Amino acid sequence: MISVDVSAVNIALPSIRSSLHSGMTGLQWVVDAYTLMLAALMLSAGALADRAGARRAYGWGVALFTAASLACAAAPGIGTLIGARVAQGAAAAIVVPASLALIRQTYEEPRQRARAIALWTVGGSLAMGAGPVLGGLLSEGPGWRAVFLINLPIGAVTLALLTRVPRSPRRPAPLDMWGQATAVVALAGLAFAVIEGGHAGWTTLPVLGSALVAVAGAVGFAVAERRQRAPMVPLGMLRDRFVAVPLMLGFAINAAFYGGIFLLGLYYQELRGMSGVQAGLMFAPMAAVISGTNLLSPRLAERFGRRPVIVVGQLIMAVAMLAMLPLAADTPVWLVLVLLIPLGIGGALSVPAFTAQLMDAVPGERVGTASGLLNALRQTGGALAVAAFGALATGDGGTGFSLSGMHVSVAAEAVVLVVTAAAAWVLLPSGRRD
Repeated sequence: MISVDVSAVNIALPSIRSSLHSGMTGLQWVVDAYTLMLAALMLSAGALADRAGARRAYGWGVALFTAASLACAAAPGIGTLIGARVAQGAAAAIVVPASLALIRQTYEEPRQRARAIALWTVGGSLAMGAGPVLGGLLSEGPGWRAVFLINLPIGAVTLALLTRVPRSPRRPAPLDMWGQATAVVALAGLAFAVIEGGHAGWTTLPVLGSALVAVAGAVGFAVAERRQRAPMVPLGMLRDRFVAVPLMLGFAINAAFYGGIFLLGLYYQELRGMSGVQAGLMFAPMAAVISGTNLLSPRLAERFGRRPVIVVGQLIMAVAMLAMLPLAADTPVWLVLVLLIPLGIGGALSVPAFTAQLMDAVPGERVGTASGLLNALRQTGGALAVAAFGALATGDGGTGFSLSGMHVSVAAEAVVLVVTAAAAWVLLPSGRRD
């Protein structure tokens, strides 16, 4: 549900624009209002999962997410939809670290835990891959509101199944409200500056002001975490390269994946004139390879070590980004389909391996914090990619789609992926058993 509501909504954006009469800025906020709240609140949601118990936190999150989905479906205007997406993202932030904490509590043996994490990743990755297809079918059929309404029965079934899960232990984990507030301010200010800067101009007063707010929020966050006796993000933990590198990898992977889907969804519909269904089906081959590759990743990691699997996955995604550079309005459809497959394979190889690396690098009492931080940075990467890529790919006058802007975006992301691959090769441990 959480992953579908990113990738499916990307394909539904042209329908939302037509229905609610929104410009590109509004569409970017429909995506980023969700992912930013998911990213920022996930920092303290990890501590909440530890404090309330993973099962209870998971149930709260699913219930809130389902209610917020109904509000999204009923939104009469773009402002209301963005507000409902904020609530949806806040609820989603509770679910993700709680679900990973449940797995960590269930599987103590590292090899079993790695395989369980791979299955957990399959759910999210398959949803990210299948989301565009589902988004196209729903937006062109019953309408874009169905993208959110479909969450209602799924949420109800999930809550029913949760009653069969054993209770989770509670751990003392104080909530860092000052750190949480400054994190939200920093991310929101940064996203506003990037989104509005691309449309209103980088030197306008609102953009410069929001950039200053982002800097102030980041400084306030660092000060708060240093002074807290029990910070939600222990800054000392980030000095461990076995923790810092997986966090960096998560940021880069999601930036490439979510940014790529955002750009390609607009490319198919705005430049190629495809319908929502046609645009969604363009992602079907990529979706087909993601789940299989996710399951293959831990087996490859056991045989060759996690580091080679992570690095190869990053480089495959970099190639996928560079492969989008020749795309034009008349590129053969079959070629576009082929070029999409490496995007799914690369991410599906890397994510289980670096997630398992992170889980093994932190003690059990910090797993909620670590999983929250990982997923926060992953969502931040996706949100900032949508903000930056959307600003670059907007046509003249703040409307339409710029192919040259798309090319600049994918080239920049390819460079980021090569850099993170090099960092993983140098800083992560080698060998079959990390």
